[in-house]
Amino acid sequence: MKIATYNINGINARLPVLLRWLEEEAPDIVCLQELKSPQERFPLEEVSNIGYQAVWHGQKSWNGVAVLSKYAIEEVSRNLPGDPEDSQSRYLEVVIQGMTICCLYLPNGNPFPGPKFDYKLSWIERLIERSNVFIKLDVPAILIGDFNIIPTELDTYKPEKYINDALFRPEVRDAFEQLIALGWQDSIRKLFGDQSVYSFWDYFRQAYSRNAGLRIDHILLSPILQDRLNEGGVDRNVRSWEKTSDHAPVWVRIKDNL
Repeated sequence: MKIATYNINGINARLPVLLRWLEEEAPDIVCLQELKSPQERFPLEEVSNIGYQAVWHGQKSWNGVAVLSKYAIEEVSRNLPGDPEDSQSRYLEVVIQGMTICCLYLPNGNPFPGPKFDYKLSWIERLIERSNVFIKLDVPAILIGDFNIIPTELDTYKPEKYINDALFRPEVRDAFEQLIALGWQDSIRKLFGDQSVYSFWDYFRQAYSRNAGLRIDHILLSPILQDRLNEGGVDRNVRSWEKTSDHAPVWVRIKDNL
């Protein structure tokens, strides 16, 4: 089973790119972030026409998450527990083929310091608490999406540039390590070892052609799935397509023996 994450950066503006990638790579499950579209403008007909069911949580102008699947989707929640006042559409929890899939678009947090950074830290705390439920239950689960976290210096082309960036602050990196310490596996780092692998290249200063990238899109596997990780990668060529997102799709393949 091929499972992917893709920050589409505006689903309607990038729809031709999304459909082309879906048809070429045919992932079984796709988690999308940054739809930048209200609920009623999700292109359900277009994704249905190429064989995908969909559950989504839109929001006008920004945020928004969705899960596309070739299998039946059971929706669990559209809100990350812990803050009933949080109205930002950044979390979607579903069950597909016996696996819990948590599609997330973690807050950017910039500028640091400030209320946006504080919101990011509180959001991560809630994610850690929710994710620990799956660890304690020992169920097949995946935390997947745009984390807006650069885990290590290996995950940025120029670490010194991001010292005071909310994506790379020690508090944020420590929180990511807390997730790993619970038992979650950073699947792409597991597969690629000490290689530099990026998933995001800015639109400015020819970042893509210079490979001035960041790895901020992650797929974390619960312990029960880790031995079933078969392969994975980044479809970085998609970043070179016309009118594309500044992210590239990230994917893993899980052996079908749940």
